Amino acid sequence: MEDGEYESVLCVKPEVHVYRIPPRATNRGYRAADWQLDQPSWSGRLRITAKGQVAYIKLEDKTSGELFAQAPVEQFPSIAVESVTDSSRYFVVRIEDGSGRRAFIGVGFTDRGDAFDFNVALQDHFKWVKQQCEFAKQAQNPTPGPKLDLSFKEGQTIKLNIANMKKKEASTGNAKSRTSGNAGMNLLPPPPSGGKVSAQPPSPREHSAIGVTQAQSAVAPSPADATLPWPQLKSTTAVAADVWGDFATASGSTSGQTQQSSNWVQF
Repeated sequence: MEDGEYESVLCVKPEVHVYRIPPRATNRGYRAADWQLDQPSWSGRLRITAKGQVAYIKLEDKTSGELFAQAPVEQFPSIAVESVTDSSRYFVVRIEDGSGRRAFIGVGFTDRGDAFDFNVALQDHFKWVKQQCEFAKQAQNPTPGPKLDLSFKEGQTIKLNIANMKKKEASTGNAKSRTSGNAGMNLLPPPPSGGKVSAQPPSPREHSAIGVTQAQSAVAPSPADATLPWPQLKSTTAVAADVWGDFATASGSTSGQTQQSSNWVQF
C-alpha cells in the first residue's frame, strides 16, 4: 500500500439504493421527495473504509464485490457527504473516478438504523483524526510545565511524630505481658524438691501394705471420736490361723464323736 498505510473497514451495510438527483436549484439543500424513490438506479452493498485520515464510501456489487463507485471523504461534515432536509435515511454523496471526474448521487437506506450507523461511522473516524492531529501538535510543541522538585532545600528539616508510635509499642507490650501472665497461670505446679520419684512399680508385698494402709486411713476415726474404742483389723496371718484352727477343731470333734460312739454296746 501507499506510504505503508493499511486500509481498515469502518462499516458495512448489505443493502443500499442509488438515485439520480436533479441539480440543486437553490441553496436550501436537497430533498429526497424530488427523487424517484420507487425507481432506484442501482442497488447493492455499501462499505466504508479508512486509509490514513481519509475515509472512502464504496458502493459494491452484493455478489461479486465489484466496485460500482466510491467517494473519498476528507472532512465530515462537508460537501462530500450531505444529509437531505426531509429525511434521515437519504444522503447526497460526491463520487469520483480515477480520472478526476466528479458527480453527485443520492444514496438511501431501507432501514433507519443502517442510516444511523453510516452517519456514526463517519463521525467516529474524523473524531479520531482530530485527536491524532492534536497529539502531533503537542509532540512538536510541548508546553513547558512547572517541574516538581521534591529535594530538600538548604536549612529545611522534617519532623516525625514518634509519640503515637511509642503509645502503640506500649499497648502492644501490655497485651503481650497479659498474654504471658495468663499462659503462666495455666501451668501445673512443679513436683516437691525433697521427694524422689520412683520409676519402678511397687512389689506385691508393698502393694498389699499400701492397700492395708489406705484401708486404715479410710476408716480412721475423726479427732472427736478418738476416745471411743475402735476395732483393730486382723492381719492376714491371724485370719489364716483361725481358719486352720476351725479345721483342727472340726477334726478333734470328729475324733471325740467316734470315741464316744465306741462306748455304745453293740447288739
